[in-house]
Amino acid sequence: MARILLHTLVFAPDGVSTSQLLSELAQDLRTAGHEIVVLTTQPHYNRDLDAEGRQPLERHWFGLYYTSQYHGMRVIHTRMRRKGERVSGRFSDYLWFHTLSLLLGLLLIGRQDIVLAPSPPLTIGVLGWMLARLKGARFVYNVQEIYPALMVQMGMITEDTRLYQVLKWLERFVYRRANIIVPISDMFKAHIVAEKIAAEKVVTIPNFVDTDFIRPEAKDNPLARELKLVDKFVVLYAGNIGMTQSFDMIVEVMRRLASHPHIHFLIVGDGARRAYVDEVIRELGATNVTMLPYQRRQVVPNIYATGDLHLVPLMAGTARTTIPSKIYTIMASGRPALVSVDHDSELVALVETASCGLWTPPDTADALEMAVLQAYANQEQFQAYGMNGRRYIEEHYSRSAVSARYHALMRQLTES
Repeated sequence: MARILLHTLVFAPDGVSTSQLLSELAQDLRTAGHEIVVLTTQPHYNRDLDAEGRQPLERHWFGLYYTSQYHGMRVIHTRMRRKGERVSGRFSDYLWFHTLSLLLGLLLIGRQDIVLAPSPPLTIGVLGWMLARLKGARFVYNVQEIYPALMVQMGMITEDTRLYQVLKWLERFVYRRANIIVPISDMFKAHIVAEKIAAEKVVTIPNFVDTDFIRPEAKDNPLARELKLVDKFVVLYAGNIGMTQSFDMIVEVMRRLASHPHIHFLIVGDGARRAYVDEVIRELGATNVTMLPYQRRQVVPNIYATGDLHLVPLMAGTARTTIPSKIYTIMASGRPALVSVDHDSELVALVETASCGLWTPPDTADALEMAVLQAYANQEQFQAYGMNGRRYIEEHYSRSAVSARYHALMRQLTES
């Protein structure tokens, strides 16, 4: 079996969904017999105080780094400021993380067989390659989002800028230096191969959801009762309130349906646009919406059970370069999805193949409003869509099935 260094921006006890995914994958790889050490940050994205109590961090070097134990694995955490609305400040945060993690990797971690580095950020691929060279290891780059294409689609940069050219060079550098590239979708694989990367070193492995933890549960649950939503038709968004999500569209539909007595919006999460969305809702004086911050992991099944219709709204263009992991959680919860994204995307292909919901064009309030009203008027049909998603996820995206594919890849790399 392999000695694997997982170099990742987020990991347990951080409560964000990507952290949960990578933490569970690491746990499964260790159960399969691999020796895992994790190099990451201290919790900074979605603080889960219960999880931090179960996985206490021990302080070293005047707080420059911390260590913890996660299911028998050694976890090294660099100091990191809490993520907030400082989009411009993330560059300095990433620079700090890269510099300190390279130093800690040199001093605290011995030889490895494999370095597994998931994006984002894109630059973690450069550090992953450097650590692999220094540790005599193979380098596996896991592509969760496509950069810099996603930044272009978000309007953050344009292709005629110097910054884009630098990031494009970095993207190709990482792809060419990686021994194996693991994108989470075939569409991502096509993008990578188009950069003149050999198709045989690009292995698609999707993300997964723990189908034992997330299951179809009753709408009448403690959270729904606390929020007085048991008798409402709840349109739910749960996750990152960030730059790629079309919250202006959601707020507009919320405004249009404000007079509908039985439809209520529930938004759960945090991110760069949380304060903006809060302010817009206050200005509207909307009473048909409830906003909650990130919740403890134990509450997540109740959150998804409370929703009757789950939104996955991405700005035009961005669905080709990112796949929100929430779609797998929605499907596992047995609830229907309403995806407002580009039609030529992996998300739409998944929803249509599984017959687990509806598609509407991105950034289009008219279409989203009609879809919400359609779902409300045909609740029995949409409940069937939800159960279709559950069956499909169990067969194709369960934790055990996907972890087994990673285990096989790690073993193949070690034996070769």
